[in-house]
Amino acid sequence: MTEFDWHSLLQPQWYVAHGGVWIILLIVFAETGLFMGFFLPGDSLLFVAGIMWRELEAGFFNIPFVGIMVLISVAAILGNQVGYWFGRKIGPAMYSWKDRWYFKQKYLQQARVFYEEHGAGAIFLARFLPFVRTFAPIVAGIVRMDKKKFSAISFISAFVWVFSMMLLGRYLHKFLLDQYGYDLTHDLELIVVGIILISVLPIIYKMIQNKLKERKEGQAADNTNVE
Repeated sequence: MTEFDWHSLLQPQWYVAHGGVWIILLIVFAETGLFMGFFLPGDSLLFVAGIMWRELEAGFFNIPFVGIMVLISVAAILGNQVGYWFGRKIGPAMYSWKDRWYFKQKYLQQARVFYEEHGAGAIFLARFLPFVRTFAPIVAGIVRMDKKKFSAISFISAFVWVFSMMLLGRYLHKFLLDQYGYDLTHDLELIVVGIILISVLPIIYKMIQNKLKERKEGQAADNTNVE
């Protein structure tokens, strides 16, 4: 067993190797509904879990891989349900909360804007966006989205997200190993960084787009005042 250091907490493979399915269930549940879970590595964790699927099966009562994916999908659904309930109960007050290590106001605002622009579809799309994924169900609860519609979208998106990320990890690893003799496990840290960068690109793009829009509107307002 490798010796623990704080750097290990940034490595999804460490969670998979030391916590197995149990820790994945906990992290997915927290990241998809508890506002303090926004910093957890959902996408990269699922991808790495797909690569290490044999270890997961062996360490979890030899349950087939598909059964493990179903359990993780259920954890994602339950996380969303908790987030929705939280939003309905005390969500509105969160807009006045100050930033803490476990809460960032900007991520709540991003989720709110994302929901306003995409409506019910935001619940599905948010599954694939870090930070937004955590706060989207809370915002849905705040705006009192229809519970049945929310639950249906949450159910479908959970299975699509979990199955796509884990199967991609499993079969991309197998393909590269069989065709090119390249083992993804040798460069997991680099791969994880790449997944994180790719997953946050839409958020960065949206932020830049909003900044440019605000600047353009500001310039238009200045020109109007000058005239």
